[in-house]
Amino acid sequence: MNAMLKMSQLIDGLNERVGRSLMWLVLFAVVISAVNAVVRKAFDMSSNAFLEIQWYLFAAVVMLGSAYTMLRQGHVKIDVIVGRFSKRTQLIVECVGIVFFLFPFVYKVNQLVWPLVIQAFHSGEMSQNAGGLIRWPVYALVPIGFILLGLQGLSELIKRIGFLQGIAVDPTAPVQTKTAEEELAEEILKHQVAPEVVVRVEDSLDMHADRNKANGSTK
Repeated sequence: MNAMLKMSQLIDGLNERVGRSLMWLVLFAVVISAVNAVVRKAFDMSSNAFLEIQWYLFAAVVMLGSAYTMLRQGHVKIDVIVGRFSKRTQLIVECVGIVFFLFPFVYKVNQLVWPLVIQAFHSGEMSQNAGGLIRWPVYALVPIGFILLGLQGLSELIKRIGFLQGIAVDPTAPVQTKTAEEELAEEILKHQVAPEVVVRVEDSLDMHADRNKANGSTK
């Protein structure tokens, strides 16, 4: 079991790095969207490639970030019934869900999607829009994302079994202690980026904090 817990830590580390890298894609998507809007309004010029790369980036964040969300216990849970059970029973139910629902779902999606990715790769399928992008990279995000999700499901299963055996901490405790905006700001500030980008991020954080205070004062 200790060896399996170490494997679980490796999987967690992988998805942690993937998730933190995806934060930059959010920033890139915002910058591309802003530049595209300015060029379109100011110079009456645009390109479908700019429009499509935005949803490519969004697809990457959603598909590749699902495992990171599961790692941070950010996925949706309906605990109307299970929440009334003991912690041990809740974890047993989650183990059953991972084994009999998540794993088969991941397997089936990969079984169905990989042939489409391979076909699009060999055919060089392109967007039907003028100036659009090649399609297979965005298709490949689906199976890759589900593979990462399946690996994280395995990690969560190991941690739950370890907790039930009394040799691991509670895996359902939320890991994230900061908001997504705060984490993105920290990642940006760790690197040397344009000062105006830092200022915009800090202004966004201040506005987010002001809204939270306003919401708290109205309750």
